[in-house]
Amino acid sequence: MKLLICFLMLGSLSSSAWSAESESPETADIWLARLSQSLQTLNFSTSFVVVKNNHAEPYHWFHGVTEENIELEILSLLNGPRRDVLRKDNTISYIEPELPPYSVLSANLTGPIPNILSGDIHALSATYNFISVGKSRILGRSAQIIRIVPKEANKYGHWLWLDEKTGLLLKLAIVTGKGQPLEQIQFTHLDITEKPSESLHQLQETELPNVVDIPQGYQQQKLSWKVNWLPAGFEQINANRHRIAATKQPVEFTLFGDGLVEISVYVTQSQEKQRSVDYVMDGATVALSQVVNGIEVSVVGKIPSITAKQIADSVTLLVRP
Repeated sequence: MKLLICFLMLGSLSSSAWSAESESPETADIWLARLSQSLQTLNFSTSFVVVKNNHAEPYHWFHGVTEENIELEILSLLNGPRRDVLRKDNTISYIEPELPPYSVLSANLTGPIPNILSGDIHALSATYNFISVGKSRILGRSAQIIRIVPKEANKYGHWLWLDEKTGLLLKLAIVTGKGQPLEQIQFTHLDITEKPSESLHQLQETELPNVVDIPQGYQQQKLSWKVNWLPAGFEQINANRHRIAATKQPVEFTLFGDGLVEISVYVTQSQEKQRSVDYVMDGATVALSQVVNGIEVSVVGKIPSITAKQIADSVTLLVRP
């Protein structure tokens, strides 16, 4: 596994050198439109690894479209306890150890690859620039490199390597403003077929678990605090109160997103009066926590630690009448 990780990291350096010498006549907008279309319409089976902190997580991903125009997907984590995410059009099912299977209504499969890549990625144009920088070779295929560059320094950039023949994603890297890779997704095989795979055919014939009934308003609750600063483009997606599974401690939670990146903010009472900032990095993901006046604020997301600190510092309690 260490040899594989070293190979992937070296591959990123060599591809960058090639890109500096090669230019594409097609614009980044055209390539991103091809990517979105391919992810929605092609039948494919692929494997990829998420490389971060000298560790690789392998996945298998199936996608297909039936004759009835129903999209099917399977995403499986291949190491450790089996975890599968299944999709039939707008129903997503989760099969995980120690939890009963369940489904939710959504058209987006949750996984390492941002959903915006199969949607309207140009919705990001207010806060990101799209740049076509040249060619490379990934998985034995000629690839076009597209960079999604934030207009402000408080976010990370995303570099995409797209198959020149199909437009499909072959590699993705999350990088700092100086181009240092923090996390990479490297595809290790790709099969494109005329019809959906046998695994997807079985999914089509399978009855999915019941859809969880989420009470109206549960995901848009009024909390006792607010975030006063976020990077440009971020909007609230979800806000609720729940208990932390491991400790059963109550927590108030808000999820923000800009279409490409999501940021989670947790606020709870602490037994400590004060605690200085503490954070850990997992690839591109930071988990930052601090306690001020008996209130613990935690920020988790694929953002720089300085950005997470600004968000945590901006949290204020609301004064109730």
